[in-house]
Amino acid sequence: MVFDQLSDALCRVADLADFVKIAHPDLAFRDAAEEACRSIGTMVEKLNTDVDLCQSLRKLLIDKDVMDSLDPETRRVAELFMFDFEISGIHLDEEQRRNAVNLNVKILDLCNEFLLGSHLPNKIEKHVLPEHICHNFVVEGKFAQISGLNADSPDDLVREVAYKVFLYPNVQQLQCLDELLASRNFLARLVGYDTFAHRALQGTMAQTPETVMQFLTKLSDKLFSRTQKDFEMMEGMKMKLYPFKSKLMPWDHPYLSGVLRAERYNIEPALYCPFFSLGACMEGLNILFSKLLGISLYAEQPEKGEVWCEDVRKLAVVHEQEGLLGYIYCDFFQRPDKPHQDCHFTIRGGRLQENGEYQLPVVVIMLSLPHSDSGSPTLLTPGMMENLFHEMGHAMHSMLGRTRYQHVTGTRCSTDFAEVPSILMEYFANDYRVVNQFARHYKTGQPLPKNMVSRLCESKKVCAAADMQLQVFYAVLDQIYHGKHPLEKSTTEILKETQEKFYGLPYVPDTAWQLRFSHLVGYGAKYYSYLMSRAVSSMVWKQCFEQDPFNRAMGERYRKEMLAHGGGKEPMLMVQGMLQKQPSMEDFVDALVSDLDQDFVTFFMDSE
Repeated sequence: MVFDQLSDALCRVADLADFVKIAHPDLAFRDAAEEACRSIGTMVEKLNTDVDLCQSLRKLLIDKDVMDSLDPETRRVAELFMFDFEISGIHLDEEQRRNAVNLNVKILDLCNEFLLGSHLPNKIEKHVLPEHICHNFVVEGKFAQISGLNADSPDDLVREVAYKVFLYPNVQQLQCLDELLASRNFLARLVGYDTFAHRALQGTMAQTPETVMQFLTKLSDKLFSRTQKDFEMMEGMKMKLYPFKSKLMPWDHPYLSGVLRAERYNIEPALYCPFFSLGACMEGLNILFSKLLGISLYAEQPEKGEVWCEDVRKLAVVHEQEGLLGYIYCDFFQRPDKPHQDCHFTIRGGRLQENGEYQLPVVVIMLSLPHSDSGSPTLLTPGMMENLFHEMGHAMHSMLGRTRYQHVTGTRCSTDFAEVPSILMEYFANDYRVVNQFARHYKTGQPLPKNMVSRLCESKKVCAAADMQLQVFYAVLDQIYHGKHPLEKSTTEILKETQEKFYGLPYVPDTAWQLRFSHLVGYGAKYYSYLMSRAVSSMVWKQCFEQDPFNRAMGERYRKEMLAHGGGKEPMLMVQGMLQKQPSMEDFVDALVSDLDQDFVTFFMDSE
């Protein structure tokens, strides 16, 4: 299909530029990539409002004989291209189409401005702060710079100051967010949708904002009593640690839940790290993929100039019968100017080429692992190990999404489905039978004891309801901002109301947490996706892999029903194919809630 060739040509530039602007060590490369992203973004918006292009596609779609002769994937891709035209306003008159293109370009600029502002530090005059806490912040001249929430500081005052100063509203950032939300809403209405959320959710598992709110409200109701218990536990701990300041505040949640975990289960990361060398963890992934999917990972020597940093590793992904499936570049280590975020980038999508050969997918996995000390390998904390498994889940989705068309390859699918393969990998990373295959002490070769794995897993359930409640609050806030929010209310007033209703800890006056909520950019109206994907992953794990995490028949079903299609099939149909039933919203909610008190009986089973 000519449309897919065009999409492939554009994506090869856009995807690579998207990666380079974030990850390249050289500022000149990053700036050039930023410019390329902007140019390609503008060009795509123009193509999406090109009447001649659209008419040629429409002719195909209204010709019943032609449509009947197409296979389901081709029909779906043609419909998805048409959908891109429609949400860009192809049906509007020429002036309105121009407006839509200009609005899209403006939104791109506002997104970049908001992202930049969300990370900028706030400063406060040094003399305002108690002297004994100044050393916790960067001090320049008369000012202390507060560049984060200091959430893990044991000093209650440090956390409070960081929260109040870092989240103090910035007028420019407030205006930027208002303008971004207004522009998104205006664009959605211009092209025929009630709200931006309605436009963003078409084609997802959830389909509509109403379904998302139903899901989040049901989940919040089911969590309520558990969340209250978690808050009571945290309050008890605060009373013990800080007898004169026992009221539980939002800056306490991350710290106190960590204290409670540490008190109940000794899960000091330093006890686990020696068992999780990077080499051992990669071997664990190799064993799992080999048993489950018949896939092996092989290190390959990159050509001169092929990698952007000397410690990047190149892996070939090879299937036992089908041969080479694609390449994964592993950019795993910290370096100056590299963002501290773990992510997966598509560099080139897979597709069937005109000559009958398959264009192999190429992806990058980016982590922020510490460099090893001399004499010892790179050692991962349990959290880093889980993140590695998570990102490898995305990479396998890219490798195994053997679609005919690049437009729907691998992770190019609805956001609420794209996170399923990665979150499912976290369940494997927390199962003793899997961990026991690779976790060995790097000096002694001793396997990681079972009770240490079960302690780690049980510790994750401490305050897990309150953690999930916080995610519900973020997701609801995202829905309200991108839905029919009352225009007379400010984003801060909406935040205050939503926090009281869907979180439970009090709003702190003169703070504007939403201005630091960078996910409003990339996940506009779709922040709920993590929760919905987790629900699906939980159901798939329990039904298909909990009995035997190495079940090859289930691995093949997982590949055939969920990984193979990329976005070439309706997401809910893929879930149905895997679970062999249509799950309801109640099923999703129940799956999430049952995870909170899961009995980790499998961790005590013999590994033989």
